[in-house]
This record gives sequence, C-alpha cells and structure tokens, in this order.
Amino acid sequence: MGDVMKVKVFDENHEKDLEAAVNSFLDENNCDIIDIKYQVAISVCGEEQIYCFSAMIIYY
Repeated sequence: MGDVMKVKVFDENHEKDLEAAVNSFLDENNCDIIDIKYQVAISVCGEEQIYCFSAMIIYY
C-alpha cells in the first residue's frame, strides 16, 4: 500500500500569522509537498473590514 495523500488547512486573521503557521508546519513535518493553495477573503461588517487568510497544503 502506497502513501496516502493528506491535506492541512490553515485559517488566520493576519497574513503574518498564516505565514508563521505554514512555516511551522513545514519545519515540523518531513513530508513531500504536492501543492499549496492560498486564499484571501474580505468581508465588511459596518465600517470594519474583516480579513481571512487561508492556505491548504496537499502532501504525502
């Protein structure tokens, strides 16, 4: 039986927090990265803008 493909999803309010979380995962895990998907979502609540920075790592 071969390796099983896995995913890890990150969701942070600040881009630097996302960067730290992804880098920490990559440092702590010896895995073969297939792809990393990145997305930013913005919503407005009243006069406040809310950002959501997310990434999905697909790996073996």
